[in-house]
Amino acid sequence: MIVYSLKKLRPSHALAGLTLCAAAVLLAGCGKPAEKTEDIRPVRAIVLQSSDIDVNAEFSGEVRARVESRLGFRVPGKIVSRSVDVGSVVKKGQQLMQLDPQDLKLSQAQALAALRAAETSRDFAKAELKRYQDLKAQNFVAQTILDGKDSAYKSAQANVDAAQAAYRAQANQAGYAALVSDVDGVVTAVDAEAGQVVAAGTPVVRVAKSGDKEIVIGIPEDKVDALKAISDVQVRLWASPQHAVPGKIREISPAADPATRTYAVKVTIPASLGEAKLGMTAVVQFASKTAQPQIKVPLTALHYEKSTTSVWVVENGAVKLVPVVPAGVAGNDIVLASGVKAGQTVVTAGVNVLKPGQKVRILGDELSKPELSKPVAANAAAGASK
Repeated sequence: MIVYSLKKLRPSHALAGLTLCAAAVLLAGCGKPAEKTEDIRPVRAIVLQSSDIDVNAEFSGEVRARVESRLGFRVPGKIVSRSVDVGSVVKKGQQLMQLDPQDLKLSQAQALAALRAAETSRDFAKAELKRYQDLKAQNFVAQTILDGKDSAYKSAQANVDAAQAAYRAQANQAGYAALVSDVDGVVTAVDAEAGQVVAAGTPVVRVAKSGDKEIVIGIPEDKVDALKAISDVQVRLWASPQHAVPGKIREISPAADPATRTYAVKVTIPASLGEAKLGMTAVVQFASKTAQPQIKVPLTALHYEKSTTSVWVVENGAVKLVPVVPAGVAGNDIVLASGVKAGQTVVTAGVNVLKPGQKVRILGDELSKPELSKPVAANAAAGASK
């Protein structure tokens, strides 16, 4: 062993020697090589399924009552009271609002006075006719005079009939001062308040009739004709998306909405969807069956290379590139004609960073497969040993 004396070396040489000695000591202490970990890529994937149901379109809409009335007073006047609020459950005949009835009552009293005057004139004409009939029986008056009295009596009776009709009409007008519900239902809107003067027929309250409900959606003009021929209509509520029930198109508007340029379509909700409440958001799905079962994948699952379309299939924790033949577009998915089969797992996100044979970890998977759990366990053990 050769030992150099640091005293005989220059200061710079002595510093370099100390540095070399320290490096040698560190290298001697780290003699064990670092363990190499396997590269595992996290990806998203789906299990392919074959189905003969082709979803043509899906639209969201609002749950509404099949019959919703906009009620208004049949006479003009000033509103003095309101008895309901939005959401109030009302019964048939229940009062909703009240107008000031004073003017209507005065008109009714005037019509009654006119009726009484007409009845008095009729009674006088009747008595006159009776007296002249007695005189004619004794040949004291001519027939012409008797005919005149008979005509006067009939005219007086007609005036009484007209006055009675006017009085009944005015009595009805006085009754119209109270706005009542004509159906059992729920108040969906209040368009007027106490103190407001309204004209006859102005809508002041909206009442949705209890019973049948429907979903109102808007369909673009390029899909109206195609969706008319579809009989398979499914509806589901946004609050319970897993519960889908069959629906039925009841009405398609013949004209487009001037604001949205879509055609309003009303779809009847079956009684089995009893949890549907007014104003809820619902989804209407139009579907038709294909001649043969189809396999669909998202557009993000396709890998393009040298004019070849492929997908990454996961097998035993690794991926392999499988060429496929696209057959068309179905909404946001691509229909595959060949290359894969139902039950295979296909990567849908991260396809551009993979290579054949690469190990992958499916995001959202519980890693129950042995091929995936072993590398993770090995990495965990290596980390613990360090």
